[in-house]
Amino acid sequence: MYSTAEFRRNLKIEIDGKPFTIVEFQHVKPGKGGAFVRTKLKNLETGQVLEQTFRSGAKVDIPDLEEKNMQYLYLDGDQYVFMDNENYDQIFIAADYLGDAVDYFKPNIDVTVLYFNGKPIGVELPITVNLEVTQTEPGIKGDTATGATKLATLESGLSVQVPLFIEEGDVLKIDTRSGEYMERA
Repeated sequence: MYSTAEFRRNLKIEIDGKPFTIVEFQHVKPGKGGAFVRTKLKNLETGQVLEQTFRSGAKVDIPDLEEKNMQYLYLDGDQYVFMDNENYDQIFIAADYLGDAVDYFKPNIDVTVLYFNGKPIGVELPITVNLEVTQTEPGIKGDTATGATKLATLESGLSVQVPLFIEEGDVLKIDTRSGEYMERA
């Protein structure tokens, strides 16, 4: 069990049989009454974010989570197919469990699949992915002094703001945490 003193960002905990990750937390010591911890939690199965307060020193369960390194293969209807890198087993995960992560998928990308009680519930992406620009407007020569940006569509269908010098066919490094352009790859 975890104590509230061990809380930190991205710590995975279990409340009422459901897995959560701590998005934010704050230890509060009011002048009157006992100390408490105010948290913002994200449900790992549904993506729902909720706020909860714990008394200082309270204990929470450690969830039965397992992480496996897998490779994304292809989309089959509304199911995404992943292959285990160790034993080559294939699993299907519905798009509902993946959320915005599908915007960064391209065949053969390595991801970490998160299991709760033996059932896949989501994926953790690498910090950056390289995606090719499939469609963007041409930049206007001499219009670079302002630091202006334009919209570019990437091979996964994701649209990002990029500098004017980016052209179709360029491969870009994209930050999966923020969805922003970092640099050309």
